[in-house]
Amino acid sequence: MKLQLNQIDVQPGERIILRDIRWGEFEQIVEELGHHPSHRIAYYKGTLEIMVPLPGHEDRKEIIGDLVKVLLEEFDIEFRSLGSSTFKQQIAAVGVEPDACFYIQNEAMIRGKDRIDLSIDPPPDLAIEVDYTTDSQLKKSSYEALGVPELWLYNDRALQIYVLREHKYVESDISLNFPTISIANVISQYFTQSRIEGRNKAIKAFRSWVFRELAQ
Repeated sequence: MKLQLNQIDVQPGERIILRDIRWGEFEQIVEELGHHPSHRIAYYKGTLEIMVPLPGHEDRKEIIGDLVKVLLEEFDIEFRSLGSSTFKQQIAAVGVEPDACFYIQNEAMIRGKDRIDLSIDPPPDLAIEVDYTTDSQLKKSSYEALGVPELWLYNDRALQIYVLREHKYVESDISLNFPTISIANVISQYFTQSRIEGRNKAIKAFRSWVFRELAQ
């Protein structure tokens, strides 16, 4: 019996795993979930994960995304933030919707494009996942298969950086996109500050810190 999307009930904060999902079925589900932007998906070689984030999850990814934007703006680096856009590639049987993502080094290659086709376009230079748990390994495998050069995993007030080496992620203390900054410590520090003092104060303090870094 064919699975209907209206049979799937995912509550906020929950995730479900569906197995033996063919590519055509995955594409149909992605299209139908386009009417439900609260859902987030990851697909890897027949296994599909669907999750609905809690407000706290969305708050975390917004704050971290804002901190990244400050860095890129103040370092005068052109970028494109594509949020939770769907990235998929049939030949690799992979699809994923990040919590946040950025084109940085390859921004010029997708500038002005309304649709990204990974058969001809590069993947994002940086993907970010928050509230990452071990049962979300599917997403990490999806990013590897798509060739996303750098992945950040944020959980429990700690940021882990992974960089792609020979098609596999290895944990790194150095960001490919921000190699001169102790990015894991800085992001965690100002994210924590935002939870205590508020978003605006933390962003202003972070911008001032970046000014001081640039002046050195």
